[in-house]
Amino acid sequence: MSAASDDGPDDGPDDEPAYRRPIPPPEGWTADGLDRIPDLPPHTELIDGSLVFRSPQTRFHGRTMRLLDNALLAQAPDRLDVMREMTIKLDAKNRPEPDILVFPVEANTGPDQTWYSPEDILLAVEVVSADSRERDREVKPRKYAAAGVPHFWRVEKDEEKGLPVVYVYELDPATKSYGLTGIFHDRLKVSVPFDIEIDLTAVDRRGR
Repeated sequence: MSAASDDGPDDGPDDEPAYRRPIPPPEGWTADGLDRIPDLPPHTELIDGSLVFRSPQTRFHGRTMRLLDNALLAQAPDRLDVMREMTIKLDAKNRPEPDILVFPVEANTGPDQTWYSPEDILLAVEVVSADSRERDREVKPRKYAAAGVPHFWRVEKDEEKGLPVVYVYELDPATKSYGLTGIFHDRLKVSVPFDIEIDLTAVDRRGR
């Protein structure tokens, strides 16, 4: 076997081909076409017709999602379901992927389902990452509110304690915008969209 030429392109470790982003059509990508774009990285979102790729996940992000997902599943009434990292088809040009969704069980359409409709979503949760601050703080909440999603949580990291801080928002249907109803450190306790109580200090604790 001959050695690789120094003049050739370096495709990365073990000569794996480098990922090449698909070239968008002139009018941009569409929500209906997102599932048909070949070889997209996992958890690619569509925002205003443009593809958004996710950076590697941090431990804080992963464990915060696990804590909230497990707690919501354990406390949700039987009529509701909880899902991590599934897209919402907001409109023709937008399919964001919240970290966690809460919705009625009837919104599940089958094992090959890849998205939910905004009218089915009761709660969307975004755990903020370094590369997603603007999207999670401004762009996505604005779009979720305009689509009528009644509840939104934004979760940030307390830089001193390393624990989640949950900012809870509720939709004002008259203005189609969110109002902040609470900021929760250490323990989250709310009564909508159902009774929820979560020990946020348990983010690094393993269940028994």
